[in-house]
Amino acid sequence: MTLWQSLNARLGARRLLRLMRFYPPYLGAGIRITEVSEDLRAVTVELALKGWNRNYVGTHFGGSLYAMCDPFFMFMVIQAMGPGYVVWDKAATIDFLKPGRGRVTARFELPEERLAQIRAEVAAQGKSHPRFEAAIRDQEGDIVARVGKVLSVRPKR
Repeated sequence: MTLWQSLNARLGARRLLRLMRFYPPYLGAGIRITEVSEDLRAVTVELALKGWNRNYVGTHFGGSLYAMCDPFFMFMVIQAMGPGYVVWDKAATIDFLKPGRGRVTARFELPEERLAQIRAEVAAQGKSHPRFEAAIRDQEGDIVARVGKVLSVRPKR
């Protein structure tokens, strides 16, 4: 059992997500989890532009923009699917659409219909590779980047 799994078992997923604000890569990058829904199906994350997360031209470092999105879809699917499934990240993409300045946010949502689709695919094919997308938005609501994630979901053997 990993440290994160152990903390999840002791604290619960909602508290674990709140505790992640002290996770060194997030703390160092300035990434904050600002909202977690009761059912863990929606998470909002923000990143403020600071001196230590700027790139050479003074905008958000692309690695920080990706890092703010990295674990959430996998974490949410693991929690929703339960212990009978193995869930891994399979692939990721990020499309930078405009320079990120100031505070940026990303929201991750996992609707019940999507979970039903994943369960049906696993039941029929023995696996599912669902694709998710999140938009990173600036303070004006403009999309700065789109992050795509592909997961691998299989039943535990």
